[in-house]
Amino acid sequence: MSSIKLTFPNADGVQLAARLDLPLDEPPIAYALFAHCFTCTMNLKAVANISRALTAEGIAVLRFDFTGLGESEGEFADTNFSSNVQDLIAAARFLDENYDAPKVLIGHSLGGAAVLQAAAAIPSSLAVATIAAPCSPEHLARLLRETDQEPAPDGTVRITLGGQTFTIKQQFLDDLDETRMQESIRTLRKALLIFHSPIDQVVGVEHAARIFQAAKHPKSFISLDRADHLLSDQRDSRYVGLMIAAWARKYIDTPRPTARLKPLSEQHVVAQTGAEGFVTEVVANGTHLLADEPVAYGGTDLGPTPYDYLLSGLGACTSMTMRMYADRKGWPLKTITVHLRHQKIHARDCEECETRQGKVDQIEREIEITGPLDDEQRARLIEIADRCPVHRTLHSEIHVKTSLKQPEM
Repeated sequence: MSSIKLTFPNADGVQLAARLDLPLDEPPIAYALFAHCFTCTMNLKAVANISRALTAEGIAVLRFDFTGLGESEGEFADTNFSSNVQDLIAAARFLDENYDAPKVLIGHSLGGAAVLQAAAAIPSSLAVATIAAPCSPEHLARLLRETDQEPAPDGTVRITLGGQTFTIKQQFLDDLDETRMQESIRTLRKALLIFHSPIDQVVGVEHAARIFQAAKHPKSFISLDRADHLLSDQRDSRYVGLMIAAWARKYIDTPRPTARLKPLSEQHVVAQTGAEGFVTEVVANGTHLLADEPVAYGGTDLGPTPYDYLLSGLGACTSMTMRMYADRKGWPLKTITVHLRHQKIHARDCEECETRQGKVDQIEREIEITGPLDDEQRARLIEIADRCPVHRTLHSEIHVKTSLKQPEM
């Protein structure tokens, strides 16, 4: 995904920092608005992972820091739950005025309670997803009141929640007590997807049950087995993102994909690696893929390696070419299975290689075919395997022309 840093004003004119995550190399089919937990920031790894999964499905995501948090201006001590909801509505208005109104609302922890409360004021929204959300902010008020800290002379108190320390005032607690969520949930009138972990130690899973019971259909619940409150295991946050993306598309009016009839000369692939690690997003003629490296090589094993893709291309091309030939001949070929393995070997161990020094790349290809074919037909199909375009490309002279593209401002 590509990411743009933005700022927009809240209802009081305070500038809030945001990131707009966009699909790689294609226009968005819809926009989503993400409200993170108020002890977090938009740069939380779990938030980025969820955004990446959504952008891979063509859904752009605006994530922002609430007033006084992260990179946003203002004092968090002067805010309350109601002002956080207003920040969310301001973010939706910013999207509507500058890009497109959000159709999907996503909230994590107290951000989940905020999107449930704000949804009625964001008429463009069609689907709401909550992650580890309390059924009422009163739950948070009770947690905050359990702090051992004594109020300062100005009435403020520093508390620690979810590993983060911040300052609040009595008015924050008063506002939480005055906010009632049940009516907002009952009158949501939007598709609702609830994520929660049964072992969440910050917000118990009973909150998800109460949200589900209060909501009307369509509503769904997904249990995040063994996940913690902040989704610190990236496998959990990626799973949440993939589920939201698949679910949201049901409620988004998207144009039907057009048939790709591009000639070989117009094939286009884009690969983008982020600031950390080796996870690489690949868009191949509109199809989204992930590449990575194994954990042993410093990666996170979230996708095939570049060499895996190389072998995949050769394997797919081999079986397609054999299928095309057999169909043209009218032969009773049923299935073609191609097994491939790549390794570096010493040049002196390769009898067919011209290079005699150092190491060379060797790809072992084993082909399994089924169907009532005679020996002559099977032998001919093995000969045809060597004629697949990718095989011939690998054996021909290849020139990779590289240039530097200036980033768009």
